[in-house]
Amino acid sequence: QVMLVESGGGLVQAGGSLKLSCAASGRIGSSYTMGWFRQAPGKEREFVAAIRWSGGTTYYADSVKGRFTISRDNAKNMVYLQMNSLKSEDTAAYYCAADRSYRSNYYYTPNYDYWGQGTQVTVSS
Repeated sequence: QVMLVESGGGLVQAGGSLKLSCAASGRIGSSYTMGWFRQAPGKEREFVAAIRWSGGTTYYADSVKGRFTISRDNAKNMVYLQMNSLKSEDTAAYYCAADRSYRSNYYYTPNYDYWGQGTQVTVSS
């Protein structure tokens, strides 16, 4: 069993930056993929970024590529999402998630086995 707790959300002006953190408790195996997803009011939850726990390969949604950076600290069981050049359309609840299996479709929400409670990011224009 893995528990995930996000932090770092808040209110920021457009063009600003925020760094989200995800603390994972429990054993994170080498096959795990860690992801960030977001959900805006009235919209479906969508993929933002993912990172392979072993090797650190990263993946991004086109909408955040070049602005967001996902990283992890294996020793601390932490995953981060650095968000720069924020836009009003980035406003959403952001969720950390863990997939126990190494899959090619890292962007597929139902693949993820564990979810955090979410942290709100609001970007004012």
